[in-house]
Amino acid sequence: MKPYSRSGPGTIDRIVALRHVCFAAPLAVFGTEHLFAPHLMLPLVPRYMPWRSFWVYFVGCALIAASVSIATRIAVRWSGLLVGIMMFLFVAMIHFPGAVALRTNRIVWTVVFREMSFGGAAWILAGTAMNGWRGRTRRVLINVGRLFVVIALFVFGVEHFLHPTGLPGVPLQKQTPAWVPGRVLLDYVTGAALLIAGGSVLLTRNTRLVVTCVGGWILLLVLVVYGPILIAALFQPGRGVKIEALNYFADTLLFAGTILALASASGDARLER
Repeated sequence: MKPYSRSGPGTIDRIVALRHVCFAAPLAVFGTEHLFAPHLMLPLVPRYMPWRSFWVYFVGCALIAASVSIATRIAVRWSGLLVGIMMFLFVAMIHFPGAVALRTNRIVWTVVFREMSFGGAAWILAGTAMNGWRGRTRRVLINVGRLFVVIALFVFGVEHFLHPTGLPGVPLQKQTPAWVPGRVLLDYVTGAALLIAGGSVLLTRNTRLVVTCVGGWILLLVLVVYGPILIAALFQPGRGVKIEALNYFADTLLFAGTILALASASGDARLER
């Protein structure tokens, strides 16, 4: 007899199961950009690093390899662990020093919390992987990962109320197009959802259900808001416009995967299907 989740006949579990593809696909996109547009990535490599061009290609190959691992669920405990370490190194070596130098720039601080949440989600995937880590290592990966994701939920939730015309999800600089109906309301709803998700984790109240619904909401935004923006950009002249739209699409899809990874480590349902 097929088991059912406590929240319904498998619906929540099926949404949570999307975490791997939502996390893996953007990694492949970013990795490909490192390989085919290295000139865009090279300025981000700290000048004190030797062989700066080498690291651009190395990171690109590493992201693509991790994408394949996570998508196929093969050796996720290693790929998730290493992706998390990579994200935290990005924060320590690139984003956090930039945020300190530009203390009043909210965008660079948003990037700091975004990358930390991505790293935390990668560690959650590593900790919850089938045939993954056990004992104390597993608990540390999941708990640290949950912490960084929850911090991002609260920070981004507040930012949606402070800047209610920005694209919902990860509140960066790009504004929601005027053709999107109720764009301010959309930001308020998204901000409230992120705050509720973070609160449900802290209060341990219906955490799996709430966080899964919020992850599904972000995934819906990717399809109905970011998808049309990406399609429209593909018909505009200029390579930069296309890359920007693709990055926003992949970035928000990765955030959806991050929230669904958090849901996978919540409650008492099966961690791996």
